[in-house]
Amino acid sequence: MEKKNLPIGFMDSGLGGLSVLKEALRIMPYDDFIYYGDSRNAPYGVKDQETIRRLTFQVVEMLLERGIKGLAIACNTATSAAVAKLRLAYPQLPIVGIEPAVKPAVEHNHGGRILVMATPMTIRQEKFHKLLERYRNGKEVVPVPCEGLMEFVEHGELDGDTLEAYFREHLTPYLTEDTETIVLGCTHYPFLRRYLRKFLGERKIDLIDGSLGTAAELRRRLLEQGLLWEEPRERSVVIENSLDDPEMIRRSWKLLQLPID
Repeated sequence: MEKKNLPIGFMDSGLGGLSVLKEALRIMPYDDFIYYGDSRNAPYGVKDQETIRRLTFQVVEMLLERGIKGLAIACNTATSAAVAKLRLAYPQLPIVGIEPAVKPAVEHNHGGRILVMATPMTIRQEKFHKLLERYRNGKEVVPVPCEGLMEFVEHGELDGDTLEAYFREHLTPYLTEDTETIVLGCTHYPFLRRYLRKFLGERKIDLIDGSLGTAAELRRRLLEQGLLWEEPRERSVVIENSLDDPEMIRRSWKLLQLPID
């Protein structure tokens, strides 16, 4: 099969990467996609780096056996642990990872505080600290560890009293009068944007994430190699999950069709 005809592969530790796939579907309207969520092993964000790397490689190798022309690691934790080694292992494959959108947050900052919500593992990673060092530019950038928050999305719980209690306990202590931006530093979190906006109430705080930037970078790399479909054609989108549970697939399609903003 001609390489251009192959689908674009997406992997995540669960359902969060669907927020990136949503943007990819929008800006690459004629390409086929296969998305694999490893919910059986979720969350990645509480595991050690070697385990995360092994799990990520297992999913990627499965996708490669199926045949893909490009790859998005749509998980901040997996990106931190594995993307550099994946690029060494598969130098011919266009591979993009995702990282918390610290750079755009700083670029658009007017002097206020920037909070970065992320999994504890992402925050512990050396890659995350280098990201802050590279882009902080003298701004106040504060990591907010959000252990357990991604599970709300995995379970389809996108609003309600339990989520409000979570934000009150884990986010409120970091909120100050001069908080200007919250970076949604895990691909699951954009699905909680609507409720987070409601929780923040009258506060004028920008909520940003890296979904579009990641999808755009993947599009650029595929275009560069002549692998992108630019002429209209029917496409297929396949969603699979390591949990043998039809409910996870149903929930995935529901999230994919959900308006995030």
